[in-house]
Amino acid sequence: MKKVIHTDDAPKAIGTYSQAVLADKFLFISGQIGLDPTTMELVEGFEEETIQVFRNISAICEEADCSINDVIKFNVLLTDLSNFQKVNEIMQKVLEKPYPARAAYEVSALPKNSSIEIESVAYKE
Repeated sequence: MKKVIHTDDAPKAIGTYSQAVLADKFLFISGQIGLDPTTMELVEGFEEETIQVFRNISAICEEADCSINDVIKFNVLLTDLSNFQKVNEIMQKVLEKPYPARAAYEVSALPKNSSIEIESVAYKE
């Protein structure tokens, strides 16, 4: 079973991809940047971008009848790895224990000149 997931509460795709795809019990969420879904503009400031990314991921999870706490893996892309500690602080506020697996990478650039992008995989019970 494969089903495309879409919600107006997260930014619409800005390319040839879906917001997320549910395959059996796994929800594969495309990389999210700090776009406000109503304006499709990047919010300002690293902390605000990161919070918006998690809002977008949460909205997509909710559309698939699960929650951000069902995420089993995050891949975090940062244009400046020195922001990694701030990501940790925000994740502690947004997520419940046990925390998911995670990888973090510094990259040279991200879409729309964002500072952070997070792709996710959730497991839907």
